[in-house]
Amino acid sequence: MKLTCNREKLLHAFQLASGVAPQRSPKPILENIKLEASSEQATLMATDLEVGIRIDVPGLEVEAPGSVILPIKRVGPLLRESSDEKLRIESDGARMRIRGERSEFQFPTQNPDEFPVVRAFEEQKYHQVAARLFRELVRRTVYATDTESSRYALGGVLVELSAEGIVGVGTDGRRLARQQGPAEAVGGHQTGDHTVIPARAVQLMERAIADNDENIQLAARENDVLLKSQRTTIYSRLVEGRYPKWRDVFPRYEEMPGVEIPVGPFYSAVRQAAIVTSEERRGVDFQFGDGRLVLAGHGAEAGESRIELPIAYEGQEIRVKLDPRFVADFLKVLDPDKTITIHLRDSESAVVCTTDDGYAYVIMPLSRES
Repeated sequence: MKLTCNREKLLHAFQLASGVAPQRSPKPILENIKLEASSEQATLMATDLEVGIRIDVPGLEVEAPGSVILPIKRVGPLLRESSDEKLRIESDGARMRIRGERSEFQFPTQNPDEFPVVRAFEEQKYHQVAARLFRELVRRTVYATDTESSRYALGGVLVELSAEGIVGVGTDGRRLARQQGPAEAVGGHQTGDHTVIPARAVQLMERAIADNDENIQLAARENDVLLKSQRTTIYSRLVEGRYPKWRDVFPRYEEMPGVEIPVGPFYSAVRQAAIVTSEERRGVDFQFGDGRLVLAGHGAEAGESRIELPIAYEGQEIRVKLDPRFVADFLKVLDPDKTITIHLRDSESAVVCTTDDGYAYVIMPLSRES
């Protein structure tokens, strides 16, 4: 194999692929990245057997097709530290050579035929989703998952794909985040309630399409899922287990009083009120009434906090105690210039926060005595 590559473009793809390869594995070859070059294109591949990635690398000139195993601990620093615009990579199967304008490196390499197959996207049935929507869906749900849960499949994002569109849900049993939006079903593709993508995998998907403003393809099967963008394909096994019937517990917030609040000032007020909280006393009182929202925190040793925020609400006074961390998690994934609507009924009912672009967030209140 012989090729010449643009160093920066290879580095960008190499760093993304490195996030998939395990640092330690019973199969040492998995601790590397495979580079496969044909006359048409060159592709980087990495996998830990649960998640896999294929990245087509632009800017490569292939002289002799072939494959080579790239050791991450050697090639990664080389690509970062080199100042060469282009690098030449050669391999005879046993050793590889990387040359720059005034530098040359040689490394032993493993047999590329021993590297596991990383699936390409060859599905006939899939959903086509705007990359921007999918990125928002991940950011707005993955933080609410519970990777430590063993009872339910809460360690990932539930992705429901239907003829109507796409719905993403993340929950840890105490709060629930849901994002929905339009998506086109191709070939009659749809999923049930078992398509739970591991948190690590969906975050990788978000990073992989960070610069993509086009559509992605998403195909779910019985035990795995595939995402394809312009240059990247990501494979992931699904989280095993049963996902809660989230629609059964999702409040009918349309029937609850709504209060509109700008995100930026509200986020600032929540962070200020939380300063005096602790693990033992983590609740903050949210009092709505008389055209203002009053946030009050009480810490046994840290003191007290009280922050007022003017709001357009003149209805009956409503007080509820919430964990400020859960409120802040919701607010920090939103544009500070946005406005949200808070729906609440009383101190014991779930609070629902919504936006005008299909995002909803449910928080269970804390006991008034906690």
